[in-house]
Amino acid sequence: MTSDPNHVDFVRRIIVGDVERGKHDGRVHTRFPPEPNGYLHIGHAKSICLNFGIAQEFGGLCNLRFDDTNPGVEDVEYVEAIQADVRWLGFTWDDRLFYASDYFEQLYRYAEQLIESGDAYVDSLDAEKIREFRGSVHGVGRDSPDRTRSVADNLDLFRRMRAGEFPDGAYVLRAKIDMAHPNINMRDPTLYRIRHEHHHRTGDAWCIYPMYDYAHGLSDSLEGITHSICTLEFEHHRPLYDWFLEKLGVHHPQQIEFAKLNLTHVLMSKRNLRRLVEDGVVDGWDDPRMPTLAAMRRRGYPPAAIRQFCEHIGVAKFNSVHEIALLEFHLRDVLNKAAPRAMAVLDPVRLILDNYPEGQGEELEAVNNPEDEAAGTRRVPFGRELFIEREDFMEDPPKKFFRLAPGREVRLRYAFFVRCTSVEKDAAGNVVAVHATYDSETRGGNAPDGRKVKATIHWVSAAHAVDAEVRLYDHLFATEDPMDPRGGPDGRGNLNPESLIVRRGCKLEPSLAEAAADVTYQFERLGYYCVDRRDSRPDALVFNRTVGLRDTWAKEKAQGGG
Repeated sequence: MTSDPNHVDFVRRIIVGDVERGKHDGRVHTRFPPEPNGYLHIGHAKSICLNFGIAQEFGGLCNLRFDDTNPGVEDVEYVEAIQADVRWLGFTWDDRLFYASDYFEQLYRYAEQLIESGDAYVDSLDAEKIREFRGSVHGVGRDSPDRTRSVADNLDLFRRMRAGEFPDGAYVLRAKIDMAHPNINMRDPTLYRIRHEHHHRTGDAWCIYPMYDYAHGLSDSLEGITHSICTLEFEHHRPLYDWFLEKLGVHHPQQIEFAKLNLTHVLMSKRNLRRLVEDGVVDGWDDPRMPTLAAMRRRGYPPAAIRQFCEHIGVAKFNSVHEIALLEFHLRDVLNKAAPRAMAVLDPVRLILDNYPEGQGEELEAVNNPEDEAAGTRRVPFGRELFIEREDFMEDPPKKFFRLAPGREVRLRYAFFVRCTSVEKDAAGNVVAVHATYDSETRGGNAPDGRKVKATIHWVSAAHAVDAEVRLYDHLFATEDPMDPRGGPDGRGNLNPESLIVRRGCKLEPSLAEAAADVTYQFERLGYYCVDRRDSRPDALVFNRTVGLRDTWAKEKAQGGG
């Protein structure tokens, strides 16, 4: 690694210094340690990019380790989803896939070692009493009556806990540190609790499970991790992390804390996200309105955009909240360069070119991506009857409306100039067809006589159009802070009622009938869209809106739009 330490973030500066001093023999070994109790979200992407990215930059290694110490909420589904998400983001752990449960036997032995050295004891206080005895930040705690239990008795009870002799909650194993410590995390924290629950990997082999603070640092140590990079809420847990490693005299990684990723309009709590799923507020963990990586993949986010966003916001020591518009900016930036173009009409009205020969058709050349010369062109069918967006025609337009209106001429994208001559309406007065004439001399959208038009609109050939359902996704929460108390204790009052608008009977150009699920398209003038990888079928196409062409959130809300 040759980066100038003055031009990198504080985490990388620490590592540069460690490498230069030869700490850990110059090794850099990180890990990404998710708990398999839910799907990963955009906040986890920052940690993934940081841990795996640092390993790549310094020629080191990064492990994927599941901290599976809480069997009641863990599931193989989450394990598999997390692995898929990390791969999707572009990272690999090779043969370094580990679980905290791999170390259950060794962690148990370490616990016995702490008991034997007088640094841990079995306590019969229940959880409520432990909290009461721990005290508060304004006062010291009190010793448990069991704190003076003998080493022999503690070992006997702990072994019987493991053997399954006691019910849940009967005993816990606690570290013996200092009940007057100013850091409340150091006031005899719990190391083990009794849980008669089935574990997704170890089955029923264990009925006692280690706490996260105990298992995490020791798992780091057992794997030879050099830099344990955590989010900022673990800063006050670092003394405990160090205490376990020092008391046991084992390999000692360095814990470094950084600020987690927070976004406006986005709920960043796996517990609360799980409630949305379980209560049916959203259609699963991969509902495209969710902030999970699985949802973003389904919605058409390219992983490069997420990596670019994480790189842009950088790594800081202080918590802050980023505008979701910044994520969407990077999303558009990546998609604009990579997304193939196509034409789609989401609210169709028929356009009839009265002077175009009946029964005749042709193919016109359309550019696949003006940002990428190598993308080439495609052929789109054209004929006498087309579909255009209903909003692209007004019978009595206001002054600044430049699209199609009676007597007005516009350009059809890649095609011809057309001039509106009349309209057809149904009994209720709704426009059902717009009649126009086309100028055959303006093929490709240019007039030989040099005349100009003020608007270009997109279209789809009626004879060749592919029917589809299009889902217009928006922010799940209408407020910047989803947990704004005005929305109630669970934030449900802050949900955006227009987070999903479904348009049926949409008309797409025929090339989209073969659209791949992992390709996001720019529907010209509309935004970026992708095939819904879960619900779409060849005989019933479903497309999801990834993001609009520009940030219209504030404008649409001001206008009362969706």
